[in-house]
Amino acid sequence: MVGTRQTFVIMGVFAVLALIPAIAAWTDVPFYGDLGRRLMILAIGALSLNLIMGYGGMISFGHAAYMGIGAYTVGICAEHEVVSGFIQWPLALAVSALFALIFGVISLRTRGVYFIMITLALAQMMYFLGVSLDRYGGDDGLPLAQPSDFGDLIDLSDKTSLYYLIFALLLLCLWISNRLVNSRFGMVIQGARSNEARMEAIGFPTFRYRLTAFVIAGTMAGLAGVLLANHTDFVNPDMMHWTRSGDLIIMVLLGGMGSLAGPIIGAVVYLVLEHLLSEITEYSHLILGPILILVVLYARGGLLGFLTRRDEKDG
Repeated sequence: MVGTRQTFVIMGVFAVLALIPAIAAWTDVPFYGDLGRRLMILAIGALSLNLIMGYGGMISFGHAAYMGIGAYTVGICAEHEVVSGFIQWPLALAVSALFALIFGVISLRTRGVYFIMITLALAQMMYFLGVSLDRYGGDDGLPLAQPSDFGDLIDLSDKTSLYYLIFALLLLCLWISNRLVNSRFGMVIQGARSNEARMEAIGFPTFRYRLTAFVIAGTMAGLAGVLLANHTDFVNPDMMHWTRSGDLIIMVLLGGMGSLAGPIIGAVVYLVLEHLLSEITEYSHLILGPILILVVLYARGGLLGFLTRRDEKDG
């Protein structure tokens, strides 16, 4: 039956993610919880990138900038003693959406390598802006005095509560992605990726659709940044560096670009591999690099695409 292995893998990954806090408590290894929170946050970032890259054909080397913007909004608010999550979080999402709108208007007028270079340049501009903000730590970063305060609703200083909030938001982002991709809006975005001139000829204003997708993706990445700030209790310009965007691109490609759950699988595999290899050798990236190249060459469509082909052969 087509999709059987893929479905079991996705369900298994979410089941393990749901059980990680219990596993961490049972083994008395808090690091498992830290790793689980980090990979789910990056999975949200990868999901947001997949919306524009996997379905819209927009390869952005500046997507991590929106994560940094979301994180810095929380950090700057906390620095000015505005700790309410009911203020911080909507403001962070709004600021991320605003920057995504501005950057989208600029970059979406280009195509191909020019689009890649403009998104890279805009992200590096934000990175150097963060470095120059001496009032907020500059290159050294900005520690958060306390996590976002939601009163009696949820205590984010409790790492287990934070973990399951991130887990719930990951599921929400996956559901939103599914609704968007399978709607008329998603069909237009995918159609514009294949043949933009034809979509315009039949009456669709593709620039507006692509810009809307860009803003939605930037806002979702801003949410990932908000969660990352609360996870680390610290923000710094490195969150916005182009290499962070490169990591997100690798996660999307590794799991399966243009598949709904692919970025989540990619984030899990990438971070787990990175951790395991770093335990073995200090030259972990020299091993990780060839592994990723082999996946790209021999598992087209990423890991989920490989599983789908196996199911089709068996079926």
